[in-house]
Amino acid sequence: MLVKYKGLRRVLGAALIGAGALFMWFAPEVWSGVALLVAGIALEAAGIALEHRNGGSRGDSRPVER
Repeated sequence: MLVKYKGLRRVLGAALIGAGALFMWFAPEVWSGVALLVAGIALEAAGIALEHRNGGSRGDSRPVER
């Protein structure tokens, strides 16, 4: 896992979601704006995935401590 601590994962996830929203908000209505829009969507998806990750690895069958 990239980030082990839940609090730090949430902060990074929120920052990525915020950055993605800013990219989408400031994307101009020209072809270069499409790149910013796609980058914003990718950042938001990464932020959401980072926030929803549990503490264990995929092959780990042990319960996650909360």
